[in-house]
Amino acid sequence: KFSDHEERLSGSDREEDEDDVEAALKKEVGQIRASTEQKLRRFQSVESGANNVVFIRTQGIEPENLVHHILKDMHTTKKKKTRVILRMLPISGTCKAFMEDMKKYTETFFEPWFKAPNKGTFQIVYKARNNSHMSREEVIKELAGIVGSLNPENKVDLNNPQYTIVVEIIKTVCCLSVVRDYVLFRKYNLQEVVKSNKEDAQQKSSLTEEQNSEVVKAEAEEKSSKEV
Repeated sequence: KFSDHEERLSGSDREEDEDDVEAALKKEVGQIRASTEQKLRRFQSVESGANNVVFIRTQGIEPENLVHHILKDMHTTKKKKTRVILRMLPISGTCKAFMEDMKKYTETFFEPWFKAPNKGTFQIVYKARNNSHMSREEVIKELAGIVGSLNPENKVDLNNPQYTIVVEIIKTVCCLSVVRDYVLFRKYNLQEVVKSNKEDAQQKSSLTEEQNSEVVKAEAEEKSSKEV
C-alpha cells in the first residue's frame, strides 16, 4: 500500500521511485540467489569434530566414484598431487554410532553390493576417533553377519577382496562406505599410491634387511650370554 506521501508524488518522482524499488528488488533477488548457490556448492567443508580430519560434503556427486577416479589416476600416472593429504575416503552413508542403529541402517545400506543376486568377497576396515564406547570386534562381527545374511555366497577375503567396507566412527557418528581396489590403491593412501613398484620393493627389502639384522643381533646377544 502507498503512504499519503507517496500518493502525492508527481509522475516523474513516482517513476524515479519505482526505478529505485525495482533496483532494490533485483539486488535482493540476486543476494538470495547467491546465498542459495552458496548453500548448494558442489564441495563444502563441514566440521568433523576430530583433529586432522576434514569432511567435505558433496552435492550431486557419487563420492565412491569420485575418489576411485582420483586414486586410479594417481596410481596410473604416479604423479603426486598433494603434499598434506594422507588418505581420502568416500563416505556414502551415516548413522548414529550405536550398535542397534548401525545394524538397522546397514541392513539396507549394504543391499546394492551384497544382497542376492549380488555377491562378492569383502573385508571390513574399522577406525574410531574420539569414541570409546564402541567395540571393534563387536562391530566387525555384527556387520559381517549382516553381509552374510544378505547372501550366503558373500565371503570374507582379507588379502584381495572385491569390496572393502569402511567404518569410520567419529564421536557419536558412524560413517560408512563400500569401496573397490582398497588393496591395489594402498588403503586409499595418496602418498603411497604414487610409489612405483620398484620403490615399494626397495622399501620392503630395506625393512626385511633391518628385521634380519635385528634377528642376527638378538642371536648374537643370546650366544654371548650363554658363553658368559
